Amino acid sequence: MARTGSGTLLCRRNIKLDSFLKRNTERAEYERIRIHEPSVVVSESVHRVYMHVVLSDERVYLTEYLPRTLTAAVGFGRVRDIELVNDLPDFLSGKDRECCQHIRIIYVTNKPAAKGLEWFRRDERSTLPPVAPAARRNSHCPLISHPLEGKRVLCSEKACFCSSSVSSRSRVEWRNEDAHVMKPARSASCPDPETLGLQMVPHPPSQPPTSSPASPPSPSEGGCFYTSLFLQILIQVPRRISSVLSRLLRRDCVSSREEREAELHLYSVSPTSTLYLHLQSSWNSFIIRSTLLLDPHYRRKCNVSSEPSPGKQRLAISQERTAHLFGQLSSELLQDGISVESLYLLLQELRTAAHRNITLRRLFWRSSEVCVFLVQTLEETLHGDHNASGVYTTDQLLLSTVIVQTLAIMFRETEVEAARLNLLSAEKGAVASRMLLALICDPRLQTQSRGPETDSELQAFLSEYLDAACSLLFELLLSRHETSRCFSVDNLLSVGWILRVLQPHPHLLPFIDHQAQELVLVLSELQDSDLSPVQAVLLFQRCRFLLACLQYNSQLAQHLRSHFREEFRYSVKPSSVKENLPPQYLISLPTLRLVEQILTLIASR
Repeated sequence: MARTGSGTLLCRRNIKLDSFLKRNTERAEYERIRIHEPSVVVSESVHRVYMHVVLSDERVYLTEYLPRTLTAAVGFGRVRDIELVNDLPDFLSGKDRECCQHIRIIYVTNKPAAKGLEWFRRDERSTLPPVAPAARRNSHCPLISHPLEGKRVLCSEKACFCSSSVSSRSRVEWRNEDAHVMKPARSASCPDPETLGLQMVPHPPSQPPTSSPASPPSPSEGGCFYTSLFLQILIQVPRRISSVLSRLLRRDCVSSREEREAELHLYSVSPTSTLYLHLQSSWNSFIIRSTLLLDPHYRRKCNVSSEPSPGKQRLAISQERTAHLFGQLSSELLQDGISVESLYLLLQELRTAAHRNITLRRLFWRSSEVCVFLVQTLEETLHGDHNASGVYTTDQLLLSTVIVQTLAIMFRETEVEAARLNLLSAEKGAVASRMLLALICDPRLQTQSRGPETDSELQAFLSEYLDAACSLLFELLLSRHETSRCFSVDNLLSVGWILRVLQPHPHLLPFIDHQAQELVLVLSELQDSDLSPVQAVLLFQRCRFLLACLQYNSQLAQHLRSHFREEFRYSVKPSSVKENLPPQYLISLPTLRLVEQILTLIASR
């Protein structure tokens, strides 16, 4: 559901724009719209026009302030960087100029540059300000003769922004090369998809293939009924994910024209805008998902083929049916006396279904009992009285791993879910605090009279848990990291708050040391093979976590510098990072930038 920015993720809706989007997009596409927010737009086709920026999971759309057409401005598959520029736009004045957030999206395109707009190209933008300087400076945006007919933004303290009519030629220039789903029937305000500058894709067959009903439940050895309640969800082939994978696999043969860099500038005049937060979150989620889809095992987990056939696609399961099945599974999870084996199997089922169905993830947050139950189970499993000695068993590690993996997937792409923020921030972040403290464990394996073979097996299970814990921490820190760049780090659930909650934990420093050691091991020149998609994503998540420690907590930053400065200095080289990260991974360039930032901060005193 689309929401506008008003300082929190719980945002007041623009009813007129929301109605326009609902009429002119498929239901599945509409449900994946994260936010829409008015901004001043500057690009190769638009010059200082007040428009609505509509953000979905895969691309950025633009529409007039009084919506008439919906145009795909840029897909996240072509984005190379999203920067928050600290400047003072010269075409604004007064409070609008002071509180403006200038967002620069750098992307690649194979379309020729618009005539007369060479000043806007990245290699010639000498007048554009650097990113995040020490003090805000004026933004020099030259006045040019622009091909669009429209009104410019008024430079007054109480500026009255007017939308302009975008010409058909400019809309064609905006056309996104990636096909996506649009309704076949158009409203009078938007008669055909060509007007939008968007391509149509074939719809699935009107009658889906018949599927056999789910088998009845059967009792397990532990006395708990376990059944594949989500069979209908698990057999779905998500058309959106399949299309992403297909585009990734044919990127090299789409066009023979040379690619060049272009920029899209968004100026949000709201002092509490969350547009940058959601842009970063959406882009990070997209590059993670796109990279993971290159892994055959992950594709099988998501039931996605590398060459999707429209004739074999099934209609998505209804929200009502998903809610019914989730309710059944929740009741089984929360029943008294459930055995560890049955709990483990049910959580595996929930995790697999959540990979393929975003509606399920939203239902998870709306049903707070399941989340609280998982946090409580994690606390008892890793830190209960029976485990006071800190000795882990195989069952404890396996159950803890599936709990953490389930929580991590529930966080993905649910930033705008109101129930999630309500649950995590309730009672001054009580549930979030419990989750964070339960997540951290001692990475130093302790054994009691166990043989070397058992120790090796336990170490493998412990390493798997620590990887899952890092992924969940990444999901917790991701959106809050971007919030901290826009708002105070002292806010509830900000990065500073998260690290302060973790700091008293007795095992936090060993946990951070383990993550840093794994990072050095992967990035050292001793690594002689390319990283797999899963390894590349984990590397990106580790970099994010360690960078947050360096940027937002002075004590943790000093600890990392004193213990790992020499290892990072001599073992981690950006050149080796490039060699180990294949260029076809969309996550490679962002990871390289994170590594360079970490090296700079580690070396500083």
